[in-house]
Amino acid sequence: MANKEETPEAPAQGQAMPNPIEPEGLQPVYANFARVTGSPEELVLDFGLNPQPFGANQAPVKVSQRLVTNYYTAKRLWAALGMALQRHEQAFGVLETDVNKRVIPQRTAPKG
Repeated sequence: MANKEETPEAPAQGQAMPNPIEPEGLQPVYANFARVTGSPEELVLDFGLNPQPFGANQAPVKVSQRLVTNYYTAKRLWAALGMALQRHEQAFGVLETDVNKRVIPQRTAPKG
């Protein structure tokens, strides 16, 4: 009887094999600012730190990272982000993006 080499199962039709991820040298960056621009061929996402995210902003936003991608990859990213946000909201509640709706008004002390 011949020895059969074990081969990994092929992915189901329409599914791609996952790419290996090598985080060596990866430098995480925090961003509270994102700007989206683009051309007919590419989408450009700029990320940076806004030192004054609320109110009148006098300080410039320093863009520290730029992601340039095609629209197909952008749409896959959009779907992945949507799924991640949906899972988060199911576990922790709705994320309110309007800051004014998140702020709890201060109670005034009774006068007397």
